[in-house]
Amino acid sequence: MLLCLKSCKLCLQACEECLSLCLREDDVKDRIECIESLRDCTDICAIAIKVMSRGSKNASKVCKACAEICRECEKHCSMHEDSHCPKCAEICKDCAEYCENMS
Repeated sequence: MLLCLKSCKLCLQACEECLSLCLREDDVKDRIECIESLRDCTDICAIAIKVMSRGSKNASKVCKACAEICRECEKHCSMHEDSHCPKCAEICKDCAEYCENMS
């Protein structure tokens, strides 16, 4: 669980950074789905961190949802070729794998 917690923290940070950078891109209107998935990903990672930290019996359920949302975010971020989205996509992929192992 410790590795999953660390991965969720890293993913939350990467998505927040990527979100801020996407909002500054010239093609921001073409990134709406990416931005929305980044927001969802940061939120679900924060919830996953909380439930795992307190040892909730629902941690596996939340981690399953987190994995699905991270995969969606990975998909959207991988569509962009800037300096931040591909890196974020890779971090989302790693987080999804750790969360899948938790669920």
